[in-house]
Amino acid sequence: MDIIKNFTNILNKIKKTSNPNCKVIAVSKTFNINYIKPLIGYGHIHFGENRVGEAIVKWADEIKKNQNLKIHLIGKLQSNKIKEALKIFSYIHSLDSKKLASLLDEEQNKTLIKLKYFIQVNIGNEKQKSGVAINDLEDFINFCKFKTKLDVIGLMCIPPIDSPPHFFFKKLKELGAKNNFKEFSMGMSNDYINAIENGATFIRIGSSIFGSRIN
Repeated sequence: MDIIKNFTNILNKIKKTSNPNCKVIAVSKTFNINYIKPLIGYGHIHFGENRVGEAIVKWADEIKKNQNLKIHLIGKLQSNKIKEALKIFSYIHSLDSKKLASLLDEEQNKTLIKLKYFIQVNIGNEKQKSGVAINDLEDFINFCKFKTKLDVIGLMCIPPIDSPPHFFFKKLKELGAKNNFKEFSMGMSNDYINAIENGATFIRIGSSIFGSRIN
């Protein structure tokens, strides 16, 4: 698996889109750090993880060596993992409840650590998925804005797998524009070009860079 070749192929495709500056989050979950190091050595800094514990074991030493690295939590954050999450992540893409927002705000105020947040929107209204319901989004945004000091920079979504994604990407962009957001975390290996053309500023790419996930 030639990770650098895969990565540069993706960058070349992005250059031909409407947003050639879209940031790639290399989703490195389940892969060990030695497998990922070629991409770090190449100069890439944005990496995505699903679990707090795995991220700490994998990235703590690397961040000490390279403080430019930005680790993104793209999976759900459990409230009992907040303290650990603040130590390792620069971005959290799964802000999805007032309780979580309040606890993060409280812990940030104690530690003076400041992260950047995306609100996860349940864009397809799917019962099995996390995220803020569309009808509740404006209320949740106002809560974060006026009741916390969290730096919420944009919206994130995962479209339903059985529907064309462009409708949901456009919807997220509309919701963000309505609330003055300019950052959008959307698009994965199979649909990232579509996502970029519909407003993505961060895309989350795993298998197209690293190959099949290690279980």
